[in-house]
Amino acid sequence: MEKRVITDGKRRKGLMAASALLGGVLVLTACGGGDGGGSGGKKESQAQADEAAAKKTSEADIKIAPKDGSDNASINSAAKVTVSKGKLTDVTMTTADGTKIDGQIAADKKSWKPTNQLERATTYKIAAEAKDSDGRAAHENSQFTTVSPANSFIGNFTPEDGSTVGVGMPVSINFDKAISNKADVQDGIKVTSSSGQEVVGHWFNDTRLDFRPEDYWKGGSTVTLKLDLDGVEGADGVTGVQQKTVSFKVGRNQVSTVDAKTKMMTVTQDGKTVKTIPISAGSPENKTYEGQMVISEKFKETRMDGATVGFKDGDGKGEYDIKDVPHAMRLSSSGTFIHGNYWGAKSIFGGANTSHGCVGLQDAKGANDNSTPGAWFYNNSMVGDVVVVKNTGDKTVQPDNGLNGWNMDWSQWKAGSAE
Repeated sequence: MEKRVITDGKRRKGLMAASALLGGVLVLTACGGGDGGGSGGKKESQAQADEAAAKKTSEADIKIAPKDGSDNASINSAAKVTVSKGKLTDVTMTTADGTKIDGQIAADKKSWKPTNQLERATTYKIAAEAKDSDGRAAHENSQFTTVSPANSFIGNFTPEDGSTVGVGMPVSINFDKAISNKADVQDGIKVTSSSGQEVVGHWFNDTRLDFRPEDYWKGGSTVTLKLDLDGVEGADGVTGVQQKTVSFKVGRNQVSTVDAKTKMMTVTQDGKTVKTIPISAGSPENKTYEGQMVISEKFKETRMDGATVGFKDGDGKGEYDIKDVPHAMRLSSSGTFIHGNYWGAKSIFGGANTSHGCVGLQDAKGANDNSTPGAWFYNNSMVGDVVVVKNTGDKTVQPDNGLNGWNMDWSQWKAGSAE
């Protein structure tokens, strides 16, 4: 027999092969499932990975309003960023073209809002960052578009904020869209007086709402108008956008009474007569409206063209066209003024009614002579003062012709309220 000798080298090779074979069996056993020892190790590794990922995620929860993609957002109070479980570190708001919008993070760093009112029909982008108590950052982005003019309404109001007016000045609001939901809109508007007078609104039509008390405002009082119309539906698909509060002061009580029969005007302040002025009212062919009229505008000089108010010659031109009427104050929307007159003879003032419907006072060309009756009345009158015209033989001015709602009694006025 052949005797074989196993050398050390061969012995090592045999052990290595056996180890490889055994390893292969073990691998196959693991892939086949076996007793599950290998799977448990993998699950443990995944849990550790999830835990590590969680530790890296910020707990800060950022909320941006309005909702991303909104296309009918308010211009007043819609834009806002808030955070819970963290504090805001940076908020940037821009228009679609990159124009930056000013805003401010609150002292507690929990909220942010823009500093000024937004524009209608404008797309805005907001990018916000916050950090939690461990300093981990969170980010949120949003884009929205504000309500368009076609889908919103505003009310143009008079008098202006901070102004001082006469006792007859109503709060008059003219809306740029027809209002069908009058009750909801009126409910969003409050007018109050420091005098405690009851103030009621009256709708003249679908676009005009005036407010006044039963009697003239108390002299020296303060009147406040609060518009809370943001989001209020004025008509189908049309919402309000205004959110503001304004106030004005009421001056001394001045009421001037024009008597077309005596051709004199008596001016009273706080119930006392301070001046009597000769006047010339509308001629018998062009009588002046009667009634209580409120001065709505003042012009040191203005042009008066008869063609604009229906007084035309056969050629279509105005029966008069005076380019420098002095000290003119409007009493009606249809063209009634009380104004200075330098072209008429002095004898007509207190002597004859000669105008086309206005009330004329003797005055000087150029409106620079303060000694004239026209200049005195202009200098001592303010928007909101009352001029009562009587004995002209004409009809009473319509309450909505100018700011002349005082020609409606209190029961009629209240009947026009939507509340």
